[in-house]
Amino acid sequence: MLRALLLLGALCPALPAGPHWTYEGPHGQHHWPEGHPACGGRSQSPIDIATQRVLPDPSLPPIRPMGYDHPLVPTFSLTNNGHTGEIGMHVVHYDAERYANASEAQHHTAGLAVLGILLEVGDEPNAAYANILNHLGSIRYAGQTTSIPSFSVQELLPERLDLYYRYNGSLTTPPCLQSVLWTVFQQPVYISAAQLEQLQGSLYATAVDEPSAERLEDNFRDPQDLNQRPVLASFTSSPQGYSTGEVIAIVFGTVLGCLGLFLTVHFVNKRLRARRTQEQDVVFKASSRRAASDESHRP
Repeated sequence: MLRALLLLGALCPALPAGPHWTYEGPHGQHHWPEGHPACGGRSQSPIDIATQRVLPDPSLPPIRPMGYDHPLVPTFSLTNNGHTGEIGMHVVHYDAERYANASEAQHHTAGLAVLGILLEVGDEPNAAYANILNHLGSIRYAGQTTSIPSFSVQELLPERLDLYYRYNGSLTTPPCLQSVLWTVFQQPVYISAAQLEQLQGSLYATAVDEPSAERLEDNFRDPQDLNQRPVLASFTSSPQGYSTGEVIAIVFGTVLGCLGLFLTVHFVNKRLRARRTQEQDVVFKASSRRAASDESHRP
């Protein structure tokens, strides 16, 4: 049985992370390995996915979430841990029959399976993400938690669950344990510009009782070296479609091709008609001579 956790932003650990850390400054990400040795490992996340270098693996099956559309609990817990809030959604899974919770699972190889969803700005607000974003005001400060009505997690995912990249990686924050099987969907999910502002401007990295409030922003880890790890793709060719230049080239090439075909057919038909006219003229002249010859031989 797989259990899922929702994380908006960085993939943070499910247990206290040890020494204090931040994204910038003396405790910033470049110093994480000093207090969290795993952060200096060779299978770290996130990574830049170079789509032209991925290894197609059509044997990877489509993702088929079970129970996403019918939550078993009436409410979800929403927490500001002082680190998450960057645009992105992670759905974290662990095997509930093998591990008591995600805290235990993350200490085992491939103990966590994470679905990564890329969020981009579109024209319309996203009703599914509004189920989360509309409650951010209740967790503005670090350490605050609130309960929200449960909803269909399936609606947070992109439509094409058969198009994704997969690689072995880690938690994206300390302790950076390398126990995550990442599945990153190729197709993004769109939220409105207002929802993006709502996400970026609602949360603070500081507690409510701290004298100076610090907004929760710039909270993302730099892309990590791939270190020769394979990145698999569930599809054999890029499903992105064509760029504007490629579309123009294709249309222009198609028009020229059709024009060339039309001219070829036109000239072929013209030559055939000319040949037929010539043949008919020869037959007519031969018949005329034969008719004149017959007339001259009549008594």
